[in-house]
Amino acid sequence: MISFNRIRSAILSAEHTTRNHLLGTPLTDELKKSIVQSEIFAPLLEDIRVESARARQEPTPALLFSKFHQFVKQGTRVEYQKPYYDRRGRLLALALEAWLFPEEKQVLESLEDLIWTICEEHSWALPAHLPWSYEKLVESRVSMAQTVDLFAAETAHALAETLYLLEGQLNPWVVHRVKEELERRVFGPVFSSAYTFRWEWRTSNWASVCAGAVGMAALLIIDDRERLAGMIGRLAGAMACFLEGFGEDGCCTEGISYWEYGFGYYVYFAEMLMAYTGGELNLLQGDKITAIARFPAAVALTSPQSVNFSDCVEQPFLSTGLHSRLYDRIQAPLPMMTRAARFHENATYRFPQMVRNLLWTDPTHFHRPNAEGTYVFNDASWVVDKVMLDGTLFAFATKGGHNNEPHNHNDLGHFLLHAGGETLLVDLGQGAYTRDYFGEKRYEHVNTSSEGHSVPVINGYVQGAGESYRGIVREADIREQTLVVKLDLTEAYPEAAGLSSFSRTFQWTSDLSLGEAELKLTDNFVFRASNNQLAETFISLTEPLIEKGCIIWDGQKGKVVMYYEADLLAAKHEVLSNDANQVLTRVIHRVRLHASKTPHQAEFLFRFRCTSKQS
Repeated sequence: MISFNRIRSAILSAEHTTRNHLLGTPLTDELKKSIVQSEIFAPLLEDIRVESARARQEPTPALLFSKFHQFVKQGTRVEYQKPYYDRRGRLLALALEAWLFPEEKQVLESLEDLIWTICEEHSWALPAHLPWSYEKLVESRVSMAQTVDLFAAETAHALAETLYLLEGQLNPWVVHRVKEELERRVFGPVFSSAYTFRWEWRTSNWASVCAGAVGMAALLIIDDRERLAGMIGRLAGAMACFLEGFGEDGCCTEGISYWEYGFGYYVYFAEMLMAYTGGELNLLQGDKITAIARFPAAVALTSPQSVNFSDCVEQPFLSTGLHSRLYDRIQAPLPMMTRAARFHENATYRFPQMVRNLLWTDPTHFHRPNAEGTYVFNDASWVVDKVMLDGTLFAFATKGGHNNEPHNHNDLGHFLLHAGGETLLVDLGQGAYTRDYFGEKRYEHVNTSSEGHSVPVINGYVQGAGESYRGIVREADIREQTLVVKLDLTEAYPEAAGLSSFSRTFQWTSDLSLGEAELKLTDNFVFRASNNQLAETFISLTEPLIEKGCIIWDGQKGKVVMYYEADLLAAKHEVLSNDANQVLTRVIHRVRLHASKTPHQAEFLFRFRCTSKQS
């Protein structure tokens, strides 16, 4: 990372004229006019005006103690987070309407009232990120009001950027109140103590989101450049920790959703710092940054689907501004983007994401074809292969690694199949975020347990949780137009499973002449004893049709037929309860192929024929 000497020198010598460029582009009347008149933003702007009108007409939702306390009482988050996020959505909508449509004078008054209300919140942090008991609250070295978590940092930045966008228009009393609260709630706790918040040394999205949001708020608000230099110098350490969470391959083991979140804030902060210093400080340099920026295109499937290992949503909506800027800045390959995001597509209403989408999106990048090819992430032990056949995408992905990764699932050897533009053998992705989901009961959830992934249950044992449980990629290579991936999964299961060895081999072939692809999966087991019990597992959101010797997943766009050894395995279809979240309703289908009295050594072959229904 950049030394403090360089940071201080660049900030002290920065030209004052750069202030109008802090969001990465000059904020001119011509720019606002082009946004307002843009066809690609028309649906979004309509959303903003509708949401702004609602914010003016309906009372601001209360943040009641009874809802706040639900997390402590029963471990649920939605009761408090729903009105909390509603307030942030109103802030975003009112601020953007006031900026883009300054003739709407009544908006400013409602915005000022809302800002005042947010400044009166007891804590900007969420209950899930505060002490989980009264005893821990009393022992905490910082008060709830001064706890800087992801959302306190994001709130600080949202308010600071609102002041920046509407400079000279807001009542000076409101501006003063915001600056007071930023000092009391964020700048003081982060920068006036030798103690650190955990996010300052974490290697996950927390480091970049908190440091990026706090850093942008400081760049927008702090006039004392010596102080600002010290603040940015401290935050640079957190950003370095964030980058340590990536291997040299650039893979985000938290998944593309958290890449958008964590690396997004890294880029937003990097761009503002570069703008403030007139290009002197550039954090978007180096081979690792380039590798990280390439990740979304590698895992993008037919839009809006992506490879979604870990706590990643099934259909993450990509930030068009972020990807446009990365392409323009470092020529990062583009994932397929088809349109600008609508207002409510991010339920937490992240301020920089929406504003940069408006400022940075280049519609000439829309509808570019998906990147094809084989992507081997050696550090993370992920393999992804994608190919276009008769105009539709076919893809295979699998992973090794270990079972203590950020937002970990016990999923070593798990795989996805995407046929004709549709993922039919799936990863369930993110479960409902509750206290138990991030506590001792995490792996009792179907989303996180290996029982919710396409991996076997061995002698009644599922994969273990912890870094000692590993899947090692022994081979990932192309042989005669066939991708061969061999995983050693012996260490993925506890000792009690009775394994001497377990290897899983994938052979993935695409046939251009037939317009279809085939996956051969071979599981080879060596046990320490005879008479073993196995349950090979396959997960889908498409109801399967079970016939003797084959399983058929017939989707809307694609179809997968799996052939198995019916004389060795007995098929059973199970429908699992939805464990995603309160707003996503879906049915999970699990096929289990049972083998009893498996001898000391056994091998099972599964052949998947993948076809498109659109050709």
